[in-house]
This record gives sequence, structure tokens and C-alpha cells, in this order.
Amino acid sequence: MSGTQAEFGYSCWDFLFTFAGLPLSLLDIVLDMFAAASFYREKAFVCLGVLVLLLVGSSLLAQAYSWLWYSYDNFEMKTKIEKLPSRGLLRLLHLFQLGIYFRHAGVLEMYVKSFYTRKSESAGKAMFLNQDLSMLRIIETFSESAPQLTLMLTIILRKGQLDPVTVLKAIGSASAIAFSVTTFHRAMRSFLPEKKKQKITSSAVYFIWNLLLISSRLSALALFASVLPCFIFTHFICSWLVLFFFAWRSKTDFMESPGGEWLYRATVGLIWYFNWFNVVEGNTRNRTVLYHGYILIDISILCGVWCWKMSTDPLDFVNQPSYASITAACVVGVYILGLLIKAVYYKCFHPNLDGDELKGASTEQQPEDEVDGMFRNMGAVAPACCNKRMRKLSENFYSQPAAPASPPEESAS
Repeated sequence: MSGTQAEFGYSCWDFLFTFAGLPLSLLDIVLDMFAAASFYREKAFVCLGVLVLLLVGSSLLAQAYSWLWYSYDNFEMKTKIEKLPSRGLLRLLHLFQLGIYFRHAGVLEMYVKSFYTRKSESAGKAMFLNQDLSMLRIIETFSESAPQLTLMLTIILRKGQLDPVTVLKAIGSASAIAFSVTTFHRAMRSFLPEKKKQKITSSAVYFIWNLLLISSRLSALALFASVLPCFIFTHFICSWLVLFFFAWRSKTDFMESPGGEWLYRATVGLIWYFNWFNVVEGNTRNRTVLYHGYILIDISILCGVWCWKMSTDPLDFVNQPSYASITAACVVGVYILGLLIKAVYYKCFHPNLDGDELKGASTEQQPEDEVDGMFRNMGAVAPACCNKRMRKLSENFYSQPAAPASPPEESAS
């Protein structure tokens, strides 16, 4: 199996994660429909309106990115499935919110083709498409899944229904969000040279600390929303404006059009509201510490407000005031534990590379034979095409600035 991985550039784990993505997405749609129907039957029209807003807004955002990326690539389709519709029909597919599933079908086509034909060209195209798809999943995760889980947790808290099944559902939803972040992490691994490839253990640790950080953040938001539901929207808008300002000041360079870049910065502000996402290359330790310090203080304040409200107007499931203090302390403690495990990941598992060490460096300016030789010397397969967008994100995640006088510090992403 190791020879196959070296030849094609991806592992069976990557294939399984990608293959499971489409049915899970379809299942998510079905569950969303059941949730909407449940709100309607219960005449919870405010919750229904918020849910519909999240679903429609998230879908429009993801479809906008998908269409922009097709336009940036001059509509050069890499799979037979993508070549079926004309440009006009492709536009209609995105208008009807089907562009993402169209992309997913193309990724599966290239993975299956590379498996049977054993050609590195097909594997390179599969990785190219999967990298875009993983970023679209991240956008969908933090524009729909994370706020939707916060909504569900808020409803659970207000009703006081903390039965084991409900708790397991919440943990499962949080795990799905962390899983989406982990698949993005694995997509970034495709840019690493073979000698720097990370094992599945690194992805497991990556999943755990993301699960802890995201769970703590969403729990704090849900606790606050359960006692002050109207103010959660004010909290989001104010926080998003601050985070959007810092995304703008970071001078991101991800999209290929001014309008697209502003959309990306607004999306980064949305993602930062729930979880850290590195957007610039170089040593980002100070920015990461500042961000996590801000979120930790915010979580503490949200939990503190909830404890205060529980002392004056407790919910049904809070039988004693000490329960509220213990709950709030646990939420903050989980976030701190996640930070400690994140530190372990960057200390033990995270490779720091110069930008030129990443696969796909300057392939646009080099002859094809020279590029093939370069990648063979690195022990990797030369990609059929380089995803410039995702390579920028990989540089942000893995690389660090050169330091001639002393060894470079480990970057935090």
C-alpha cells in the first residue's frame, strides 16, 4: 500500500474521506429538511426563519466561491462530468445550488479513474479538485453547520432537555464539524514533499484539539443565547466587524479579483468567529496567541453572563446555583485543554517548511520535463496541475520566513 500512496500521492484514508463526503452531504440536506419541518409543526417560526436563513445564506456563499473559481480557471474543466454542461448550463447549476455536488462528482470520477488506470495525471487532477472541495466544505461548515449547532444547543438549553441521546447528537454534530476541518488539513498535506508527509496520528491529534476548541466555543455561544437570545445577534455582528477588520489588515491575497478578495475577507471574519484559520504566510505565533486570547476572554464573559442570569432567573435543569458555575468552568476548561493539545500538535507533528519546499512551487514558470525531475528528486509525483489557491493556504499553514541568524521559530497556524 505504501507504494501505491507514493505513486498516486494520496492514501486510502483520503479516498475514504472524499467518498464519504457526498452521501454525508445528502444526508445533511435530509436532516435539515426534518429540522425545518419540526420547527414548523411546533410553530417555532423564529427558529425556522433562522434555520432557513443559515441554509440559504451558506449555500449561496459556497456556490459563489465555486463559480468564481471556475471563472478564475477560465472554465477549463478537468473531468468528463464537468465537461458535460455548457457554460450557461453550469451557471444554471450554480443558480439552483447544485454546483458543489457537481464538483464532488468530478472528484469521485478522477479518484476512481486514477485507481483503475494507475496514472499520476488522474491522481494530480483528483488532488486539485479535492483541494477546492475541501475549502468549500470549510466555508459551508462555518456558515451553516456551526451556527446551526449553536441554534440547536440553544433550543435544548431553553427546554432543559439534557437527556443522553440529545447530548450524543450534539457531540456527533460537533465531531462532524471537526471532521470537516480535519479533511481540509489532510488536503493541505498533498503539497508536502514525500519525506515530510504526516501520518494519520497527526490528523487524529488535529481532530481532537479542533473538536475541543469548537465544542467549547459553540457551547459558550449557546449558553449566552439561551438567556439573552436577542443579544447573540448583536454579539455576532460586533465580533464579526472586529474580525473582518483584522482580516482586511492582514492583506490577504487568496482570490484573483478585488470583489472576490473582499468576499474572502468577510468569510474569514465569519470563520474566525468560531475557529482560527490562518490567512497569511509566515510566523503567525503572535496573531494566533492574540486570537485565542481574545476568544478565551470572550468565552469567559459569555459564560459569566450566563452564570449571572442563572442566579437571578435559572433554567429548569439548573437545580442549584453551583451547577451553573461548574458548567461555565467546564466550558472554559475544555477550551484551555484544546489549546494545550494544539501546542502538542505544533511541537510534535507540524512540519515547518520554506515556501519553495512545498509541491507545486513555481510550476507555471518551469518546463514540464524540469518540473517532473524536480518532483522525482523530492520523492513525489509531479502534479498534473497546481492549485494556486490552495497552495497559498498550504504556504500559510506550513511555511515560515527564513531566519539566517538563528533557526526559525515554529509557526502557529
